[in-house]
Amino acid sequence: MKRLVLYFLVVVTTSSFQFSAFAQKTSAKKQVAPSQVTIDKNLSDSQLLDLVQKQTFKYFWDFGHPVSGMARERSNVAYDYGHEVVTTGGTGFGVMAIIVATDRKWIGRDTAARRLLKLVNFLLKANSYHGVFPHWLNGGTGKTIPFSRKDDGADLVETSYLFQGLLCVRQYFNQDNPVEHELRNRIGWLWNEIEWNWFTHGGQEVLYWHWSPNNDWAMNFPLRGYNETLITYILAASADRYTVGSEVYNRGWAQSNFFKNGKTFYGYTLPLGFDYGGPLFFTHYSFLGLDPRGLKDQYADYWEQNKNHTLINRAYCVANPKKFKGYGENCWGLTASDNYEGYGAHSPTEDLGVITPTAALSAFPYTPEYSMQALKHFYFDLGDKIWGEYGFVDAFSESKNWYANSYLAIDEGPIVVMIENYRTGLLWKLFMSCPEIQRGLKKLDFESPTQKN
Repeated sequence: MKRLVLYFLVVVTTSSFQFSAFAQKTSAKKQVAPSQVTIDKNLSDSQLLDLVQKQTFKYFWDFGHPVSGMARERSNVAYDYGHEVVTTGGTGFGVMAIIVATDRKWIGRDTAARRLLKLVNFLLKANSYHGVFPHWLNGGTGKTIPFSRKDDGADLVETSYLFQGLLCVRQYFNQDNPVEHELRNRIGWLWNEIEWNWFTHGGQEVLYWHWSPNNDWAMNFPLRGYNETLITYILAASADRYTVGSEVYNRGWAQSNFFKNGKTFYGYTLPLGFDYGGPLFFTHYSFLGLDPRGLKDQYADYWEQNKNHTLINRAYCVANPKKFKGYGENCWGLTASDNYEGYGAHSPTEDLGVITPTAALSAFPYTPEYSMQALKHFYFDLGDKIWGEYGFVDAFSESKNWYANSYLAIDEGPIVVMIENYRTGLLWKLFMSCPEIQRGLKKLDFESPTQKN
């Protein structure tokens, strides 16, 4: 989903935005109901993490589109497009989950490499616009599926999530054999064809989210922080061709009335962003590959930013000012997801009583003790309601006695990836090992322990 757009409309504007505008017409896919799944009460912490990662990974492996191998948008039919809708950003998260599964030997390395090569070959023939892919593609044909009437072309942010993953694939599959060699080469072709500078809309000092051959720049959404699109600026500055300069970051991204914060909430200082931090996906999407440990620029220490944002989100749920059933020390996490009204960008300032498991589980690197408490509660106490075929369902509300029957790629992927980053740092190491990323961070005056002199 265009989560930033949704959150921006809900929080920043004063108009009465209705969630029904983003409500999704869904019909249940035939899948294993949570009540039919056996809950193992005797798992150790390590075994539980293994189980959650492995079960969630199946969304991308077993349920990936059979033609393209890309990640389906969601597990239930939505948007009247049927099961052909695949998601660009969710696929980026999914290929990172495939790396995890390969490294943990749940699938064979050659099997994974061949599956990924099929996916990359599909992308080489799919619709793109100045090297940038749309939010949605038809997983069988590679043709654009419009996200909305005017959003029928390039989506720079979703493409950033895709290439955060593909660059990790390029770094991981480094063996000298024909399949892996071809995989690396073809990812390189796709990467070098992205015209990042086109998305400055004629040389402005800011990046724009969308461009369409039919509607030009009509979406008119400049990327200004602080939100989940930091990774877009990092990648744009890192490109060898069609790159952008540091002025686009400093005068575009870092200039808005919701960039700097500095206030304290529940005893935690929030350097950047909306009051109370906004949805927790801000701490996940850009940081699946970008390592926040020791990452600093003139604006923030990004480990402090992400950890305090997470602690504020949890503290709000513990305080539970709206007295929703179920909220507490073991049940927390507000971020964008399905809800009983449709879809919403849940946060402390937009709270419907809906807990989204990816929020706490993808926070494992920042709050391991608190995330483990939540995980145990979700699995051992609520597993008969929310644990199913692809891990935890998207969201639930005990106040409304509502439990989703859906799984969303963009929520499932970060669970696998961020738990792995907590356990081994695997995806952080891969992404930060990219020489172009190191150059891009240096160009934008970032400091990181991973930087080489």
